[in-house]
Amino acid sequence: MIFGLFRKKEKPVEGEPIGTVVHYFPHVKASVIKIDKGTLSVGDHIRVKGHTTDFQEKIPSMQIEHEAVESVSAGQEVAVKVKGKTRRGDQVYKL
Repeated sequence: MIFGLFRKKEKPVEGEPIGTVVHYFPHVKASVIKIDKGTLSVGDHIRVKGHTTDFQEKIPSMQIEHEAVESVSAGQEVAVKVKGKTRRGDQVYKL
């Protein structure tokens, strides 16, 4: 039997890879994202993709050390409110 014929094809990830999820806070549904390259601003659209994670959303707000920020750049870690569960190592793409 050929099982490969029935395997779900994964669509290619669109957008620019900008960071990685380093922590998830389930009680407030927020992810900490380490920005590896580029910038991220409130209002940008992102895609979070991992082994069991795959969703897109618009950034409603961001915080660094409990202080609201409008944008971040490479080398910073930022907390972002998300609609779905994320896991450490999930990749974040800016759409």
